[in-house]
Amino acid sequence: MLLVGTACALLVVLTTVLHYEVLRGLNAGLPGLRVAARGKLLLVILAAFSAHAVEIVLYAFALWMLALYGGVGHLGEAGRFTFNTALYFSAETYTTLGYGDVVPAGDLRLLAGVEALNGLLLIGWSASYVYIAMERFWREGSR
Repeated sequence: MLLVGTACALLVVLTTVLHYEVLRGLNAGLPGLRVAARGKLLLVILAAFSAHAVEIVLYAFALWMLALYGGVGHLGEAGRFTFNTALYFSAETYTTLGYGDVVPAGDLRLLAGVEALNGLLLIGWSASYVYIAMERFWREGSR
């Protein structure tokens, strides 16, 4: 449990720092770009989507490594666990979609819960940033 708890803490910090740096970079770089407001908004959406995709992969990698080398549980059927399963489960959990067709066992359940909460917070952060960016760039575009 200590190993999974440590992984949870590290992943929350890592994904939060990653997300912060992406949004900070957008905030610093976008106003100076000589691109139409629509282009800036598209860039915001693509950057946020990319950040979320990287964060999902980080969680998938942690799930995979903890299951294979940490011996703390498995996802789905124990003998059929692959990185693709971890990636699918991570995307499903991060977005709180939760089909339930792949279920964690053992201490990996803690990581799944933390990933869902972390994903919810980071998606909300992106949504609020996109709203603020849209408001700012739409005002610029109407001038």
